[in-house]
Amino acid sequence: MINAFLTGFFLGLSLIVAIGAQNTFVLRQGIIGQHIFFVALFCALSDALLIIIGIAGISFLLNNFISQISNVLFGFSALWITGYGVLRLRSAFKTDELIKIEASTSKNILPTILIAAVLTFANPHVYLDTMILIGSISQQFSGYNKISYALGACLASFIFFFSLSYGAKFLAPLMERPYSWRVLDSIIALIMFTIAFKLASAGNWL
Repeated sequence: MINAFLTGFFLGLSLIVAIGAQNTFVLRQGIIGQHIFFVALFCALSDALLIIIGIAGISFLLNNFISQISNVLFGFSALWITGYGVLRLRSAFKTDELIKIEASTSKNILPTILIAAVLTFANPHVYLDTMILIGSISQQFSGYNKISYALGACLASFIFFFSLSYGAKFLAPLMERPYSWRVLDSIIALIMFTIAFKLASAGNWL
């Protein structure tokens, strides 16, 4: 159960930590101090919902089909995650990315949450990462191990979004340095490669 939990946790964290429109928005809200708790809660719950739908949907609706092609699925997932790792590793050597937070006037909570919703659900990668990738990889686990895997992936989202929101004022100056992004991208790449290796082994590809 611990192994399943850690697999879900580190996979979820690796997929979500890469900077994007949603994460920049969360960081921005943390820096300017607007609706920090509700923005973090909304993003974390949205991620958890998609993760659960992905795991439950693939497990119960496609279980027989998935079990027949499990080795192919694990191999495909390993290649997919390796691709993520390569992109992050390439970014570690080339990145000059900086977080830029634009100043703005205060917004009410409803428009703020609506913006967060658009940035979350209008991004096709969120479905590929949470529902398809995390859901597919869950097939290597069963019973309580699968529940532990789901809890780990969901917990990663809660820890990430609340840490990003409340640590924004401390994190932003650090992440203005390209070197910090290189270190972060290198760590993400290492985690991705480790998970890909485990998946390839589970699918008898190694």
